[in-house]
Amino acid sequence: MVVYVRGVGRVKVGDIWDKSVLDLARDAASLAMEDANVSKIDYVVVSNMTSLFLNAQGNLATALIDLLNIRAIPITVESACGSGGFAVSEGFRLVKSGARNVLIVGVEKMSDAVTQDVTTAMMMAEDREYTAISGISFVGLNALALDYYLKKFNVLHDDIMMLPVIDHEHASLNPYAQFPYKITLEKVKNSPPIVDPLRLLESSGIGDGAAAVILSSEKGDVEISASETAVDKFRLTERSDPLWLMATDLAARKAYEASNLSPNDIDIVEIHDAFSITGVLSLEDLGFAKKGEGAKLVSSGDIRLNGKLPTNTFGGLKARGHPVGATGVYQVVEIALQLRGDAGENQVDGAKIGLAQNAGAVATSVSVTILEKV
Repeated sequence: MVVYVRGVGRVKVGDIWDKSVLDLARDAASLAMEDANVSKIDYVVVSNMTSLFLNAQGNLATALIDLLNIRAIPITVESACGSGGFAVSEGFRLVKSGARNVLIVGVEKMSDAVTQDVTTAMMMAEDREYTAISGISFVGLNALALDYYLKKFNVLHDDIMMLPVIDHEHASLNPYAQFPYKITLEKVKNSPPIVDPLRLLESSGIGDGAAAVILSSEKGDVEISASETAVDKFRLTERSDPLWLMATDLAARKAYEASNLSPNDIDIVEIHDAFSITGVLSLEDLGFAKKGEGAKLVSSGDIRLNGKLPTNTFGGLKARGHPVGATGVYQVVEIALQLRGDAGENQVDGAKIGLAQNAGAVATSVSVTILEKV
């Protein structure tokens, strides 16, 4: 069974004060259904991480079915920041198993909460009794990884800082981006350290958003040729090498094998760059650069829209925004738009194959989805 992307929808990421988490989900879902010209849905899969804690709202998929006035089977997916990608993989398997149309909606409403509560919610993705209880946050964990990377590979921090610079270049063209403006390397370097050596402008922000995609057995312009998942050690401290994102490596290898493709075949890529170091490590473990050389790939300019491997073509987590449970769905929507030729000013000429990598926690759970133009 071939799985096609029939429709996509998204809302602008930002501080959306006048909409609830369910309002956002409905808006994105309605746009995707309109785009697909589909009314009959077999399953509704909703991805979300923080709604139970920050919004006191659960049972999102069932609630969304009522809002859309359709009859379908509800499924809710939670895998931390990787929830959206895992929801896409679930939808992919449902269509492979015989479903005709599956609506996948990623949604998150975070701006209504104070930063302390958001930080607490995010740390629920790691071990509460062992890691979070120490007082460290995901910012701290990624700062440790960045410090280790700089020292182990003798890399210039400036090279890594070019990732948010390029993200913002792409986001400046994207009307759906949370931060649609350019920044300079000097601005990144001079931004405050949040946990040394990690700077504020190397980190994604807090925002609201929703994105939706309809996967179908009915032919469309874009096919999903593979959507694979993998997991690593739950606790980052128990991994053999904190700079090896094993789940990314494994999910990518599985996806390349399932699609009969290799890294050399990929035209565009969306990586999970919640922090600059996460993006660099992701490029390496997806097979686009050798270990220790991801920063060089970034600083070379090859990941720009006109480069050899256009990356985060709408701004990535840093600049498009990172409404955590929705991020993986945004990635798939954006690649589908590129392959359809509907990416507007962000369009990459001749893009035929794209890859999306979405990660939960510090790449504890990872999905890799490959899309191809039909």
